[in-house]
Amino acid sequence: MRTPGILIIGLVLAPCGWILDLTSTVAPNWRQLYSIASKPSDTVINQGIWDICESSSTSTNVVCNKRDSDQLYFKNQIIPIAQGMMIASLIVTAVGLIVLTPAVRCWTDRPPRWIIAGIGGLLIFCSGVLTIIPIAWYTHILTTLNTTTIFSNPQSPDIRVGYCIVLGYIGGIMEVLGGLSICLGFCRCCGGRNRGENPQPARAPRTATRAPNPIPYPRSNLPRSVTRSSSSVPYSRDSLDDDLDYPRAKNQNRSTVNPSYSGRPYDADL
Repeated sequence: MRTPGILIIGLVLAPCGWILDLTSTVAPNWRQLYSIASKPSDTVINQGIWDICESSSTSTNVVCNKRDSDQLYFKNQIIPIAQGMMIASLIVTAVGLIVLTPAVRCWTDRPPRWIIAGIGGLLIFCSGVLTIIPIAWYTHILTTLNTTTIFSNPQSPDIRVGYCIVLGYIGGIMEVLGGLSICLGFCRCCGGRNRGENPQPARAPRTATRAPNPIPYPRSNLPRSVTRSSSSVPYSRDSLDDDLDYPRAKNQNRSTVNPSYSGRPYDADL
């Protein structure tokens, strides 16, 4: 059976969103700090929700595990909230996919279980919301988060958005859209009953019935009024011989037939 399109959309968007959310959660690049005092001009400090890394824009060297150097940053209210909500989003997405996968039945001929699939879609939708909330909150207060880092120009610090914010937005939106498409299974009018996707009762296999052989009609029972001249279908002598249900005498030459014979002629001789 063909898998419905709304389930295919959810099955594609949900795992992709989960991977993006996982990258956004683990990577320490929620915001970037430039123009650091007492540091080279190309030094960049990448702050995440779990760790802080220091890198350079002119080299590939990255030094992480600097959490202890900026305890003031991790005391911001958004940091523990973002940690909990991002982890909860990953767990809820995984549970939603576990519930959704056996309900889709894309590898069998049976229709999907729309109620179970709708529950999985609801979980995926909630996981997307759990991702977007801390991402949006963090973006809103991006430049006002407390930190011990001193900038070269404290009046206008150079603070930029990290790539984790972008990945988090994309992943959360993908999960929300995927969950909404799957949640349509809760609606019975769109859940397959009006599209002929409900299981049909099994039909008994058809057995070929052979028509009975026609009973031959004896030529002797034909009425005498039926003559060759009155028939609308021409008959040949050979075809009449095949239709007889009794043996026929051998053909004899007309010259050898006794002229005094007064027996009843056959129908084919008329």
